[in-house]
Amino acid sequence: MPVITNIQDLKRIYKRRAPKMFYDYCESGSWTEQTFRDNTADFEKIRLRQRVAVDMTGRSTASQMIGQNTAMPVALAPVGLTGMQSADGEIKAARAARDFGVPFTLSTMSINSIEDVAEATNAPFWFQLYTMKDEGFIERLIERARAAQCSALVITLDLQILGQRHMDVKNGLSAPPKMTLPTVANLATKWRWGIEMLQAKRREFGNIVGHVEGVSDMANLGAWTNEQFDPSLDWNKIAKLKERWGGKVILKGILDAEDARMALKVGADAIIVSNHGGRQLDGALSSVRALPGILDAVGDQIEVHIDGGIRSGQDVLKAMALGAKGTYIGRAFIYGLGAMGQPGVTKALEVIHKELDTSMALCGETSVAALGRHNLLVPKDFSGVWQA
Repeated sequence: MPVITNIQDLKRIYKRRAPKMFYDYCESGSWTEQTFRDNTADFEKIRLRQRVAVDMTGRSTASQMIGQNTAMPVALAPVGLTGMQSADGEIKAARAARDFGVPFTLSTMSINSIEDVAEATNAPFWFQLYTMKDEGFIERLIERARAAQCSALVITLDLQILGQRHMDVKNGLSAPPKMTLPTVANLATKWRWGIEMLQAKRREFGNIVGHVEGVSDMANLGAWTNEQFDPSLDWNKIAKLKERWGGKVILKGILDAEDARMALKVGADAIIVSNHGGRQLDGALSSVRALPGILDAVGDQIEVHIDGGIRSGQDVLKAMALGAKGTYIGRAFIYGLGAMGQPGVTKALEVIHKELDTSMALCGETSVAALGRHNLLVPKDFSGVWQA
């Protein structure tokens, strides 16, 4: 067993073990990947203020996200195709999150279905919804999430139209993989992944196959999915989805203060400042650079969360000190999952927790609630001076 001290250690193992198609799906962005790179680089520009001679006994990273107690202010973000990174990946990740005491969010485009995860974990989880043209399917999906006792609906707003991710196009991304010559050659070197995948509960999109009329195999699934993302999504439709759900709603994909105000108007319980991990609008601001302006606009009226670029406990600390009330990790837990399965997800959470706890102490704080701008050194031009 290699010694794992940080998230990059898990990433190196993940790269060796995962098929290229699925590694590239995780570790790439759209177009030039500028926003993908900025998501991590902009966290590095913020510095921490070291404080000394403070009693550090009795520290706690415990927090809450939308009223739910969490071991630390971190949730597992919704990631499509998680069950292709490791056999039954969504189940493994959900179990690791449950045992650690943080929320897990299941993607609409998961391999394991809502019912699979509910049966395997016996614990509430959050469900992420993509709005699609097939309203009947969306209604049934919401009812399935309700039946599974999902405790929050996370509605993604920034995928009305699919951004082009060059690596996915070049790799011919699909689940399960299409057996082209390059893919077969690559899979031949990933025997551990292949053996585990042969025993997986599912190898295609479990929330869709068997739940949409006429979609029974990969050929018609691909055609259906490509046509289904809803370009007509607007705030009226979002309000109706919230009403239909009737429970806690988190809106994901907010990068603009005006959109944050609109989310407030429709009565969302929280928003996630997010650019879809740099996989949609390339050239958009990084999530952490957009965060201060959104907090200035709505931060005392709605719970503001953030995802994108978080690879360490120090990143979590920086986001919380800026004013966020919660953070999400996507790639960081996928690295662990692809490297070592469920124990790898647990290790990613342990690494981030240790980094958060230690850094919080060295900043002179004993609780997440006490974190604030006084813990940071932020460049004067961090939010940018932009001309519209």
